[in-house]
Amino acid sequence: MLDIQVIDDPAAAAVALEPMRSRILSELNLPASAATLAARVGMARQKVNYHLHALETHGLVQLAQERKWGGLTERLLVATAAAYVVSPGALGPVAVDPSREVDRLSASYLIALGARVVREVGNLVRRANEAGQRLATLAVDTEIRFRSATDRAAFSSELTEAITKLVSKYHDESAPGGRAHRLVVVAHPLPRKSNPKETT
Repeated sequence: MLDIQVIDDPAAAAVALEPMRSRILSELNLPASAATLAARVGMARQKVNYHLHALETHGLVQLAQERKWGGLTERLLVATAAAYVVSPGALGPVAVDPSREVDRLSASYLIALGARVVREVGNLVRRANEAGQRLATLAVDTEIRFRSATDRAAFSSELTEAITKLVSKYHDESAPGGRAHRLVVVAHPLPRKSNPKETT
């Protein structure tokens, strides 16, 4: 089972987003039969089988085990991943694209960058899994509380300068055998639970 599976096929996304199928997926972190699932979700076994068939057809669940009971064979299915995320690529030509955003200081541009990360890394992970290889990545996630807008602006300036120096030091356009990497640094206010309407 994968930790996260990125869904980039529109039909698979539609199947995963259907409420009952999403519920069934959440119940399949461990192998279960249609009869077991039917009892959990309060639905007839035949209807559960219908949903399971759709999920299996689109690669969201897989056969874990078959058990023989007299003359019958019981199939136990399990989710292919612990969690799923839908790639913007599943939206086709209307998917968000950072190259179409003009204001690079806007929230829309930040969202577009995040969407591109999901799309690109999702494709890379899928190809790495198919090749039986591990994908080398780097992620840094931290929080910082600024005393003032002035400090925030100063931090942004220093961070930009530091990154520019590092890129200049390590970037080699002509290195034989080198591989280009994408570096994205973002910052946004943390949501405040006490005031969900606050946006600044």
